Amino acid sequence: MARINGPKCRLCRRVGAKLNLKGTRCDGEKCAMNKRPYAPGQHGNARRRRASEYSVQLIGKQKAKLIYGVLERQFKNYVLKAMKSPGISGETLYTLLESRLDNVVYRSGLAVSRAQARQLIRAKVFAVNDGLVISPAYQLKKGDIVKPVDFSKVHLREGFVLPEWLKADVKERHVVYERAPVLEDFNEGYEIQQIIDFYSR
Repeated sequence: MARINGPKCRLCRRVGAKLNLKGTRCDGEKCAMNKRPYAPGQHGNARRRRASEYSVQLIGKQKAKLIYGVLERQFKNYVLKAMKSPGISGETLYTLLESRLDNVVYRSGLAVSRAQARQLIRAKVFAVNDGLVISPAYQLKKGDIVKPVDFSKVHLREGFVLPEWLKADVKERHVVYERAPVLEDFNEGYEIQQIIDFYSR
C-alpha cells in the first residue's frame, strides 16, 4: 500500500506550517518548526520572491494532503466528488476528509497521530459497528460506533478536545459518529477554498 515516507518534519518546513505529523513531538521543544521555521535545503533560509496565486493554492492543497496523510490520486478523487455533489463544495470536501476512520480515531484521542491511527486500523485494532475494518479510508456514517477491539494496544492522546460531532461513551469505551462535520467545526491549518480553486483551474 502506498504511503508517505521520509522525514515528517521536512514536510512541515516545506509548507511553512506545523501539521502535527509526529504526535506529541510537535508540541515540544524538539519540533523542527520551532528550531528552523524555514524551508529545508541549502537555500531554505534565503529571501524568497513573493508567492504567486498558483503557489499559494498549491501549498494550501499540500497542507491538507499531508495533514490527512492522503496521496494525490485519492485526494483528487475526494475533491472531484465534492465538486460534483450538491451543496457547498468546500463543506462536502471537509466532511469527506474528516469522516475517514483514521481521522475519527485520531480525533477521538485513541491515537497520538493520524499515521499511528492508520497503523492500528491495519493491525485490526478497531471495529466499526462490531465489525472489523482494516481500511483507514473507510467513510463513517451517522450513528456508526468506533470501538477498540484490544484497548491495551491503544495509545491515548493527552490534552485533546473531542469535536462536537463525536460522542464518547467512557463506560462502553467507544466513540459515536453523531453527525457529519460542517464548516462551523473547521479549525485546521489550511484554506478549503484554496483547494477548490486549485482544482478548478
